[in-house]
Amino acid sequence: MLHSADILYAEDTRVTARLLQAHGIKTRVASYHDHNAAEVRPAVLARLAAGERVALVSDAGTPLVSDPGFKLVEAVLAAGYRVVPIPGASAVLAGLVMAGLPSDRFLFAGFLPAKSGARRTALAEVAGVPATLVFYETGPRLAESLADMAEMLGPRPAAVARELTKLFEECRRGELGALAASYADAPPKGEIVVLVGPPLPVSTAETAARLDQLLTKALATLSVRAASLQVAAALGLPRREVYNRALVLKGEPPDPEGGP
Repeated sequence: MLHSADILYAEDTRVTARLLQAHGIKTRVASYHDHNAAEVRPAVLARLAAGERVALVSDAGTPLVSDPGFKLVEAVLAAGYRVVPIPGASAVLAGLVMAGLPSDRFLFAGFLPAKSGARRTALAEVAGVPATLVFYETGPRLAESLADMAEMLGPRPAAVARELTKLFEECRRGELGALAASYADAPPKGEIVVLVGPPLPVSTAETAARLDQLLTKALATLSVRAASLQVAAALGLPRREVYNRALVLKGEPPDPEGGP
């Protein structure tokens, strides 16, 4: 396929050049990335209209999975041209295989927000999903992200997979809080996938204790309404129940009308 293409577009032409050199491919290479995508897309469509064969190559992993190629494929399809996928290594699937977590149902959530507040909100949105959660993360943010996951998702089993399908591939498994502590003083390098197991069944007493713990922390910085909405999402509990418990913790009477 790459031999027969008229031009190859790549996020980093230097990375693709090494691949082409290794296989003796002399096809012309041009760049397509987040910073020039809007300018390059019309040129790609013009080439297709002229009958050329165009290929898109990803730097690592599968194109369009946390990759700038999505809008290009969307435009190509809208213009009526065919897109032929040639799957490569996928960090999401490779991570699921080696993590030792349930793989029959999983949710790929991409990169979490960089700031803790927004990250916790995003985690609260997926906390109740009955499936293994898969995230991409950077080395410098890993420990903080794991700590937020431990806070918002509870003591779930997890795995941190690094440099999957590459020379220095590794996978570290453990409970979220323990993993956060292990990376606190030693941020890893490379591309990282974090996999978190589904919600664990808990007793009523454990749920009540966890509810009070999360509400107390949330109420330190948020209003009763905002805190109860965040914690209800994180624990998968009814908003009315959590709202009234938040009122009690604030020393106020429960709301007979029922919630936020």
